[in-house]
Amino acid sequence: MRWLILALLIVPALEIGIFVWAGGIIGPWWVVALIILTGVIGVAIAKKQGIETWNRARQSMSYGSVPASEIVDGICIFMGAIFLLTPGFLTDFIGFILVLPWTRQPFKLLILKLIKQMIDKGTFVYRKW
Repeated sequence: MRWLILALLIVPALEIGIFVWAGGIIGPWWVVALIILTGVIGVAIAKKQGIETWNRARQSMSYGSVPASEIVDGICIFMGAIFLLTPGFLTDFIGFILVLPWTRQPFKLLILKLIKQMIDKGTFVYRKW
């Protein structure tokens, strides 16, 4: 919880600093245009990746297997889309990392490791129906 509060204070300050710095170099209207452009491109990529992940999950379930990898992919894509909708260059960078499949892999491994630790501690309960 402490890290979340710290991130909510530091990230906006960094974004404002980057906006001011970039606005001084390329101009404020170009900064606004870049923010809109990265948001539109990012949401388009997130939508495409989300649809592909959904189709892979449906295919996996039709074969009778649990779509665990697809669920983690979906979590990463959702988090990336939220970051991409948040105005800022730093959040857009993080969002693109989470949305693009070849850069998403390390985060998938981290999320799977965290879920396994939570299951081992008993803070996350998995029940098979």
